[in-house]
Amino acid sequence: MVRRPPGLRGRLYTRGADRLFRRAAKKLPVRVEYPDGTVVGAQGGSDILPRMIIRRPDAFAERMGTRGLIGFGEAYMVGDWTSPDPAAVLTAFATKMARLVPRPLQRLRGLFVANPPATEHGSEENARSNISRHYDLSNELFGLFLDPTMTYSAALFSEPVADGVERGVELLRVDQPCPPATWEQLEQAQHNKIDRLLDAVGVQRGTRLLEIGTGWGELCIRAAARGAIVRSVTLSREQQELARKRVDSAGHGDSVHIDLMDYREIEGSYDAIVSVEMIEAVGHQHWQTYFGALDELLAPGGRVALQAITMPHDRMLATKKTYTWVQKYIFPGGFLPSVEAIETVASEHTSLRVAERLRMGAHYAETLRLWQERFGSATADAEALGFDETFRRMWKFYLAYSEAGFRSGYLDVQQIVLHRDEVVR
Repeated sequence: MVRRPPGLRGRLYTRGADRLFRRAAKKLPVRVEYPDGTVVGAQGGSDILPRMIIRRPDAFAERMGTRGLIGFGEAYMVGDWTSPDPAAVLTAFATKMARLVPRPLQRLRGLFVANPPATEHGSEENARSNISRHYDLSNELFGLFLDPTMTYSAALFSEPVADGVERGVELLRVDQPCPPATWEQLEQAQHNKIDRLLDAVGVQRGTRLLEIGTGWGELCIRAAARGAIVRSVTLSREQQELARKRVDSAGHGDSVHIDLMDYREIEGSYDAIVSVEMIEAVGHQHWQTYFGALDELLAPGGRVALQAITMPHDRMLATKKTYTWVQKYIFPGGFLPSVEAIETVASEHTSLRVAERLRMGAHYAETLRLWQERFGSATADAEALGFDETFRRMWKFYLAYSEAGFRSGYLDVQQIVLHRDEVVR
């Protein structure tokens, strides 16, 4: 945790961060409570507005002054602030994220915001360690909050319906917002998501399917049950080990092969390619390489289905050189694309074209809410696995932070189907 710069500069940073935060909070539907009884935020009772409780105002301002939004997250990790419902607080901030900092100060962000370190860019040399730092924490940790499918991506709680055509792309939608979901619904909702991706690329008996990003093997199992011949690649040793065990237990060990391999090393030709929430780890510097690999690996007449977390194009451009709390503590090297970026890279550098998109961000908000509740009830189990209070607060903040992104609409998640434009070939 970085301390503020010493002397006058440090005092100015801290004072400026405090004023900027209070100014922003006054415009939001939150109740920010300070130890001296001061309350900042929109008018309303504490039973209506989400409560943000500042425990150590000076330390909170120091972290914000030194590290900006990274410091905001660090302050939660160490208890400078807390909340009965951090996701609700963060949703209020995320809803106005692009306008919280005055426009003149936004132009100066390059002077105060750190760039992502070169050691975390998604090169072949860095990709394995980036993935390992998150996914190799412990299979048991993820088992504390994931459903029995061990699926770590957005679930789909209702059937999509047609929503028109835009520039030749078929658009679909689901419930917005998604009705409150229950834990008992989550396993089926994860199967809904997986089955829809497999349907989108026509997986059936004899299909040669490539999965980029194995997770813990549920998609492999569902595809193999259809009679597909599955090859899946991952950079996580822990995921590979458990996924192989789960595949074998399901009786599909002969038709599923899971390799510890970077997507740039894959060879062969596949009738269908599926990749679920893996593009976020590629890094914008390598998108052209990633889509080029998809293009080269896809057999004639095949299709690609991606499930991708996306953000608005203008915000993507504004944050390309920003090092965020999530990158530092959760997903090193991660960067979210926009739909426009995906379409542009595919059309300008490959023969692949987007044919269909399904937006389902509201369903990710519900998925994350269920994960957060489950993790919150497993404190003793997490502690027994060796994860201390700071880590547990970090993980709770991560899940709440992510839920807020989707709940506010700042983030979205989409199933994107691409086919080959044979005319280009």
